[in-house]
Amino acid sequence: MDQKRAVRAWVMYDWANSAYSTTMMAAVLPIFFVNVPGAGVGDDVALTAWAYTQSAAMLLLVLLSPVLGAVADVSGAKKKLLGGFMALGVLATTLYAFVGEGQLWFAIALTLLGVVGFNGSLNFYDALLPDIAEPEERDRVSARGYAYGYLGGGLLLAANLVMIQKPEWFGLDTLGGTRLAFVSVALWWLLFSIPLFRRVPERRPAAAVPAGEAVRLAFARLSATFRQLKHYPELVKYLIAFWFFSDGIGTIIKMATAYGETIGIGTSHLIGALLITQFVGFPCAIVFGRLADRFGAKSGLYLSLSIYVLITVLGYFMTTALHFYLLAAMVGLVQGGSQALARSIYTRLIPAGRNAEFFGFMSVWSKFAGIVGPAVFGYVNMIGNSRLGILALVAFFVIGIFVLTRVDLEKGAREAERDLSPPVGGSDGSLPVGR
Repeated sequence: MDQKRAVRAWVMYDWANSAYSTTMMAAVLPIFFVNVPGAGVGDDVALTAWAYTQSAAMLLLVLLSPVLGAVADVSGAKKKLLGGFMALGVLATTLYAFVGEGQLWFAIALTLLGVVGFNGSLNFYDALLPDIAEPEERDRVSARGYAYGYLGGGLLLAANLVMIQKPEWFGLDTLGGTRLAFVSVALWWLLFSIPLFRRVPERRPAAAVPAGEAVRLAFARLSATFRQLKHYPELVKYLIAFWFFSDGIGTIIKMATAYGETIGIGTSHLIGALLITQFVGFPCAIVFGRLADRFGAKSGLYLSLSIYVLITVLGYFMTTALHFYLLAAMVGLVQGGSQALARSIYTRLIPAGRNAEFFGFMSVWSKFAGIVGPAVFGYVNMIGNSRLGILALVAFFVIGIFVLTRVDLEKGAREAERDLSPPVGGSDGSLPVGR
């Protein structure tokens, strides 16, 4: 195969699907959800419904992830399955253009389908990486995919902002501009995925395994890995810390624009601020990597999480669009860096040669970590208000930082080197990525 063409085609899928993560998950859809399908129930109820829907989607993904991972390992049809989940996400995104006022349950169903389609496709997308890159190349190729995602998602979000601010240029009313943005995401996702299906090869499994047996083995492997964590106490402490701070970060990403809408900040300002986050995030992730080289990854992670505490406290007092712009820039400073450093620390604490097993576990754990934060925000918003909901997220970062202080990375690395636990079948390190 032409490896360079295959790599270019593979990373283009990050360019394609990031339109969903930026416009639908972070920027435009949360505002639309509160204002249109949530019309008539009140902003607080609509915001709570959005928060609970995010928690429900993550719970569904926790249950589905081992199944999808097992099917990816043994199917020999990763591109077909990727296409099926992508089609589900594209369809849900398109149908959002037809959601009317008060159609809250229709919107909830489409959100669940879209999130499952998006994340389900990523399982098979990640599983294609070993088919196009050698082990020593995969970190670089994976990082290139993320970079394409930042750029592609940001460019379409900028175009979507024009559609929403100037709908008359397209012969549409105000709400029509938002609906056109949803259709543009679906088309962007679909069209820019074509290179992957045309140029990315996939290896067939060496031995055929029935899908049902593969799923059973996947859950057995996940359970066995969980039981083996007792051999790695520093890793366990790190996973607990990660559970808290990752949930806090994810909740801010999912709830920021919906929260801003309920306190009276205009749509164009909210989306414009998210553009700042998108374009600031990429270079700052590189800067954090260099800081980690000089001062240590743990110090860099402390810094980024401390800034998140400040962001959350300031978010409680936010009243103007300028405040939201400044907070969005602060999020951009630390978002990419915190995620990159969290993953690099994890790699030091897991036994060498068993990357696939432990990253598979981390994939499920990270989705599990996305359940509680939105639910807490929604509950506090329901019994109090949205400002208290944002302030409640401080606890996730403070607890995460505290537990992180108890993690001894050098001791954890020694525990990983000893590798006292027996390997679980299928751990060949073939998928050194995690989302």
